[in-house]
Amino acid sequence: METSIVGVGVGVTDRFRTVVEEKSARIENIAPRAERLDVKVTYRAYHNGHQDDSTVELTLTGKGLPVVRAEAVDGDKFVALDLAVDKLCEQIRRAKQKRIDARNHPRKAHFEKGTGELAGLDVQPASIDVLEAVATGEVPVVSGGAEEAEYSPVVIRTKSFDAEWMSVEEAVDRMELVGHDFFLFIDARTDQPSVVYRRKGWDYGVIALTTQAQPAALVS
Repeated sequence: METSIVGVGVGVTDRFRTVVEEKSARIENIAPRAERLDVKVTYRAYHNGHQDDSTVELTLTGKGLPVVRAEAVDGDKFVALDLAVDKLCEQIRRAKQKRIDARNHPRKAHFEKGTGELAGLDVQPASIDVLEAVATGEVPVVSGGAEEAEYSPVVIRTKSFDAEWMSVEEAVDRMELVGHDFFLFIDARTDQPSVVYRRKGWDYGVIALTTQAQPAALVS
């Protein structure tokens, strides 16, 4: 498996490269079809009393495989690497176990004709509170720039990705592999922009946007 290491604000030492190679062997052992591991180390120095830290981001790719990502932050980049590798391996393990469970207990997501509810998958529609929070803009969204404002847990930085058409179940699998609590996609069944999100345990939720939305009326 090919390994690429990039340092941002920090040099990549021979020792760090050696440790990465050792860790990559562990990853390759549980993901033999992986072809490339990209490692990005970012060092941040703070001037307001906070401890400096290093962020290690891992991206695993392979022919015919979905992208797997994990990241971790610590004051020691070697500790951050260990944490990120543990996360990546756990995500791969969970995805493998989920596929085994699906084979042993096959289920297919479908909508009940009578109620319109999604069945065959532990996915629930978003609650009214969540939909209202999104509609009223209670969560501010800002675009990340060269100079970011002071961190706030209610501020979300925006990112743009190419749209992908897939089923709800495939979106859940992709979410598990990238280690996020949500995943945006285009529902192949309805052609609607949708998002799956993590609830408790193996339960998930799904929000779909209709394409027939009407513009808000102007108030004179």
